[in-house]
Amino acid sequence: MKLSEYAKQQGVRYETAWRWFRDGKIQGRRVGAHTILIDEPTTVSASSSKTHTVVYTRVSSAENKVNLDRQAERLVAYCAARGYPVSRVVKEIGSGVNDNRPRFLALLADPSVGRIVIEHKDRGTRFGFRYIETLLHTYGREIEVVNHAENGTEDLLADLTSIVYSFCARLYGPRRAKRKTERLVQELEGDGETG
Repeated sequence: MKLSEYAKQQGVRYETAWRWFRDGKIQGRRVGAHTILIDEPTTVSASSSKTHTVVYTRVSSAENKVNLDRQAERLVAYCAARGYPVSRVVKEIGSGVNDNRPRFLALLADPSVGRIVIEHKDRGTRFGFRYIETLLHTYGREIEVVNHAENGTEDLLADLTSIVYSFCARLYGPRRAKRKTERLVQELEGDGETG
């Protein structure tokens, strides 16, 4: 396998894998001037994947950005109490309905992360949490939920708005979708106040 593929599989940068090759930590051979083929087994050992614990925090909108730091503090304290060494804290702003959150997707794809710690299930995703949990478990990894209680209606309303906006954008185009979504949210909020 090429050195670049090996680096990606191990969850390290190409430069790190090259340094390992140069220092003799991994076995391989040069083929031509610019290609290095690695002879090492390509599986990540279970012990190395279990060592990295990452804290993941998310809020639905930039208005709630201050909650990211509070979430991170609570989760780092939780990990310390459980004896988990936290390798990094990942913070992201985006809807739980959005399946294209780059930082969360990077965590799921990184085989060096053995444990992802989140505050509520919906911090990971609003829908399909069991699929993610099962898939990670299959690879000897886990996603740990600290608080299993449901979250408030504020985030749920933001996610509903995100769903409506997404469908409207497909039907009417992005600019018109924003106006239609804002109008719908105002109507929903108006009905909530009168009802």
